[in-house]
Amino acid sequence: MPASLGTLYGIGVGPGDPDLLTIKATKVLANVDIVLAASSTKNDYSTALSIAQPHMQADVEVVHLSFPMTRDEKILMKAWEHNARIVADLLKRGKNCAFLTLGDPLIYSTFGYLKRTLEAIDTPFNISIVPGITSYQAAAARTGTILCESGENLLLASGVRATEDTKNLLRHVDNAVILKTYKNFAELKNLLHETNRKDSAIFISRLGMDGEIIARNIDDAPDEPHYFSHMLIPVRK
Repeated sequence: MPASLGTLYGIGVGPGDPDLLTIKATKVLANVDIVLAASSTKNDYSTALSIAQPHMQADVEVVHLSFPMTRDEKILMKAWEHNARIVADLLKRGKNCAFLTLGDPLIYSTFGYLKRTLEAIDTPFNISIVPGITSYQAAAARTGTILCESGENLLLASGVRATEDTKNLLRHVDNAVILKTYKNFAELKNLLHETNRKDSAIFISRLGMDGEIIARNIDDAPDEPHYFSHMLIPVRK
């Protein structure tokens, strides 16, 4: 790689508690030139930025990358290309940049889109990824839930797809984690009933943040969960 190029660090800031950043993540944050924070086009607020703030240099430059809240692929692609060009320009100027993402940078993360878009640009950028603790790992620790052991398997699924496929998977796996349960929550609850997994499911929302909810009875979970919500579905012993 050209020595003059800066490095883009994809940093997982964990599930919400600033103490759960890795040592490596804090070292990178203490030395980068620019911190990149994804936010809505409506405002500059970034949860990932608020989590990382205690570990950042007091005077480090923060660049907000705005993304529209839409599922229109054309609009989203245009936004990703625009933001990738902003990042590419910073890297070409030799700036080392840290892109903050909740949880881990390669699991249901905005960083994946940025990485893919940058890689489509001809310049061979330096990219380094710092893994982070996921929400479901932190939730398992908080609730004392064994995610998998011995010969068991573990399904990682998205609540965006509360379909027959999900039902079939739940019938054939030992343990499961369903992220993004703010989507299709009523359908997900029905799937748990239909697959006889309701009694083992644990609902978690805003783990480690204000307004934290942990419901060991899925019927006690709110009908319209917060964006930061997921479920652990361990095998019944």
